[in-house]
Amino acid sequence: QVQLVESGGGLVQAGESLRLSCAASGSIFVINAMGWYRQALGKQRELVATITGGGMTNYADSVKGRFTISRDNAKNTMYLQMNSLKPEDTAVYYCYADLPTPEGYNGRFWGQGTQVTVSS
Repeated sequence: QVQLVESGGGLVQAGESLRLSCAASGSIFVINAMGWYRQALGKQRELVATITGGGMTNYADSVKGRFTISRDNAKNTMYLQMNSLKPEDTAVYYCYADLPTPEGYNGRFWGQGTQVTVSS
């Protein structure tokens, strides 16, 4: 059993910043890739950012230059620093982590979601 707990969401004005956290707990030997999805009300889920176990990152074009994904492997925690927020960033943000299973396969685990609302 692995649990991912998200925190850091809230209501901010356009141009302000938020930092989301995603803390994994349980019996964890290693976490491979991690990342963030978001889903706006009535919209399709979209991949926001990913980070490999070695720290290589990728971003959606819509957030590139404004968001930064990072991880602290010692704490099994991932972060999403969101700067220069726009109203179109409003969504529920979900983190995920890819971990090996006891059988040797990779499993994906999900956070509960955290609401980010950006007002204009």
